[in-house]
Amino acid sequence: MDALHSGLTQIVLEGGNLDGIAAEVARVLDVGVIVTSTDGRERAAAFTDDLRTRLEAQDLVDPTGRLRVERIGGDRGIAVGEGEIRCLRVAAGGADLARLVCLRPDASLSSDDVHALERAAAVAALLISREEAVTAVENKYQGDFLRDLFLRRAGDEDYVAEHADTFGWDLRRPVVVVAAEIDPPGTDEAPVSRAIRRQWQARFSAAWRQVSRGMDEGIPSVDFSSEVVTLLPLAKGDDQPVAGQEVVRRAVNAVSGDRGGGRRPFSVGVSRVASTLEELPEAYAQARRAVEVGRRVNGGRSTTFFDQLGLHRLIALIPDAGELRSFTHDVLGPLADGTHEAADLRETLQVLLDTNFNVAEAARLQFFHYNTMRYRVAKLERLLGPLSSDPHLRLDVAVALRVLEITG
Repeated sequence: MDALHSGLTQIVLEGGNLDGIAAEVARVLDVGVIVTSTDGRERAAAFTDDLRTRLEAQDLVDPTGRLRVERIGGDRGIAVGEGEIRCLRVAAGGADLARLVCLRPDASLSSDDVHALERAAAVAALLISREEAVTAVENKYQGDFLRDLFLRRAGDEDYVAEHADTFGWDLRRPVVVVAAEIDPPGTDEAPVSRAIRRQWQARFSAAWRQVSRGMDEGIPSVDFSSEVVTLLPLAKGDDQPVAGQEVVRRAVNAVSGDRGGGRRPFSVGVSRVASTLEELPEAYAQARRAVEVGRRVNGGRSTTFFDQLGLHRLIALIPDAGELRSFTHDVLGPLADGTHEAADLRETLQVLLDTNFNVAEAARLQFFHYNTMRYRVAKLERLLGPLSSDPHLRLDVAVALRVLEITG
């Protein structure tokens, strides 16, 4: 244990990193070591391929490579063949920072081993706290720069590209802008504090940065407090129906994993392709609109491409929300109200529009008697006008229903 303490102290004093700590613990205790985020995303490791195979055989790794730390946690380890795996919490000042996972393949861990691992976890907490302090400053600086770029006040293109190079970013290629937001807690969830929400956001941002770096070191990924913005480059020979679809899918799947380890659900909006720096501000606006409209129309956990919004895309381009609300009330009248009766009639109206005012088919789809549907059609026409005979009115009504779907 003294040898481990000395080795870890030396690593910290020499400005070492988590990989150094993992390697030292693995060497002294003759174990495999992985340092992960709190939700099991690997940050550093001294772990052989054989040991990883054993973890996969125990169903302790999800398809994206996330270690299922929630299945290992607790005061006692769990058996892996003849050996044992244990997961220790890495914390400092009451903040949950990471997990230290240790696997001995051929024997159980002794109480001395556990004590040594606890000491290693304390040293890892010190190192992570230092790294996070530096990362917070870097992220703030990078975030301010990217915001200035989106607001067209970052400078000329040559300066922007050169400045981005200092961050290790490659902005000289076509990208899609991805805006990702954690979904609001469900109505069945207990309220949480702002501190917990900040922890969720920090973990979410770290996941996007790690996944982005794994795909390409030159990908910018920045935390904007309430959203994470990432500029994903197009794959060579990208021939997807919607540009960027495959690279976005890979990134979203990697960040979400199997949603274990306390990972929060999130929604994503994706812009059109931005081929130049000049196009990035509009691309960011498109991504923002896509995530907002996609969440309203499709609910949470949605990935929405701006080019797939259809009519919603045109509606989202209108900046005056008051004008949109006025349009819906002018066209729909009392059907634009938030009452149960209005919502019920809007549902019938949408079915009639979908069936091109085929009353018999609409009645079948809503499980109404034919005469009941005829009565509803008559009521709708008293409120809105001659829907069954005026195609222009039907178009206005269909658009108004879509506007109401977006604006609420």
